[in-house]
This record gives sequence, C-alpha cells and structure tokens, in this order.
Amino acid sequence: MFTLKDVGDRSIFVINCIEGRSLQVESGVLLLKDTDEDKKLTKLPFQKILALFVIGHITITTPLIDKCTRYGIPLVVMKPNFRPVFFFSITAEANFLLRQKQYAADKNDLTIPKVLVSNKISNQIRLLIKTRRKTPAIEQGKAQCRSSLQQIENITDYNALMGLEGRAAKAFFSAYFEDSDWQVRRPRTKCDPVNATLDIGYTILFNYIEAFVRLFGFDPYVGVYHRLWFKRKSLVCDLMEPFRCIIERQVRKAFNTGQCKTADFRLQKGEYILRQEKNSDYTKLFYDALIGYKTDVFRFIRDYYRCFMQRKSAPDYPMFDLN
Repeated sequence: MFTLKDVGDRSIFVINCIEGRSLQVESGVLLLKDTDEDKKLTKLPFQKILALFVIGHITITTPLIDKCTRYGIPLVVMKPNFRPVFFFSITAEANFLLRQKQYAADKNDLTIPKVLVSNKISNQIRLLIKTRRKTPAIEQGKAQCRSSLQQIENITDYNALMGLEGRAAKAFFSAYFEDSDWQVRRPRTKCDPVNATLDIGYTILFNYIEAFVRLFGFDPYVGVYHRLWFKRKSLVCDLMEPFRCIIERQVRKAFNTGQCKTADFRLQKGEYILRQEKNSDYTKLFYDALIGYKTDVFRFIRDYYRCFMQRKSAPDYPMFDLN
C-alpha cells in the first residue's frame, strides 16, 4: 500500500493518448511519443511514478506490465470520457482486509454519510459565495445550505439525511444557475442543456473517482451512504459527492462565457442530446477541470481509506475544500 514517502517522492501521471500519442518502454524508462511526427515527447522514470492514468486508446505491452509490477505502479486505462476499461494493480487486488471491513460495516451507521454530505454542502456554499452576487436567489440558497449544514449533526435517520441533502441541493441549483433559466435538477432526463451538461460532467467525474477508488482495493459496489443496488457502484457515488462542485463550477462558467450553448445540442424526443462533433470539446472541458485536482482526489481517497481501515471518528475523515 502507498506510504507518505511514496506520495512525497513519486507522482501521479495522467497521460493524454487520445490523439497521436503512444507509450513504450525504452532503456528501462517509460517513453511518451508523438506518433504523428515520430517524436519523443518525454521520459518518465518508473521509480518516480506513483500511479499511471492513460486516457485514450493504447496498446498494453508485456514490458510495460512487467515494469508496473516491479515498481508497484497501478495502471489505469480510460476511454476519453474517463470510463476505466483496464485496471492493473497487484497490491490492490490483495487487500482482502479492506473488503472484509466493507462487508462487515453497519449499514445504518450515518457517521461517514454525514461527513460526505456536510462536505458537499460546504462546497455548495463556497460556490454561491464565489459568485460575489447578492441576488434574492443567491441569499436564499446560502441560507438554506447553511441551515441544512447546521442540522446534519443531529440527524439519526437515513431518510431524513437524504431529505436534508435534497433540500440543500434544490436551493443551491436554483441560485447557482439562476441566469440559465433554471427549472429543476432532473438527473439523466436531459430536459435542458444545463441538466444535460451536468450529466456529462458528473459521468466523467464518476469514472475519474472510480479509477482512484480501485487503486486501494475497495469494492466499488459497497457504499456507506448510497445503498446496494444492482450494478450500481455505490462507493463511487459516495466519494464523488464532495467533488461535484468542480463540475458545477465548470458548467456555470462555460455557459456564462458561451463555451457551452444550446446550439451544441439537438432536441430528440424531448431530450437534449449533445451533437457528436462536440463530444471532444465537452470531454476536454471537464478533463481540464479535473486534472488540476488529481492530487487532491488521491489524497482524499487515501485518507478516507486510512480512516475507514482504522475505524476513525467523524472529525478524522478528510474534507475536500474547493479553492
């Protein structure tokens, strides 16, 4: 498992191989090449790699797997939408003690869910403050989120916690996207361009978080807040909650600047579907937003792992504070 020394001496490398890029092992180092110009771009010593994320379509060679095995480097290959299609890590697969603790955890214990929901709402408040606006909707949104945050500590019922999170989210979205003729948040219905774009961003965020969750050997299907559901990776749904704010900020900024617009979508049977020629633009939009937080995500999930394994109390669990 990763140590503090590993984190200090080694780095997480995210390599974009979507266009004209390839990886190969040469003279004992990892070589990134521009295949279009047959040009060497950079060399990465394996001793300095903590984890390797490759986005795009590449060929996985035996020498690459051998080096990753020798240096204990998890290798994650993702599609352009960040969906992991290949994961390799010997150390993670051996972490049976973690999964035992996951399966034995009390499903009615709200300690960790309350931490995650508190973190999510705290970042919603930060986003509203960062608008530097004092419209009635913004002020009402901040008041509702702050009220919800104060009530969390005394909640003892699972459904009550979900209801509180929902009320805070409703007030937040109405305020934060008030300039976009916001109606209501409807996940996966694609009822308007903003909702459709949020869904795209959240999907990319989900895939990104899953890749980090797998680094430590978690069973992604066993969550602490989202309950077990057929084929739902509930733990990934849990741990992405504090980071949703990254997507929300990027979506608001993109629509305000015209980077995203209604013309990017086509209306089909009442749903707004992103035009195919815009796929790469929207992928890059969220790629640029998330890559800058790769170390924050890693540290959050690493610290969550340590707290979960040691059965720490709520104040010890990590918090992600949006800067």
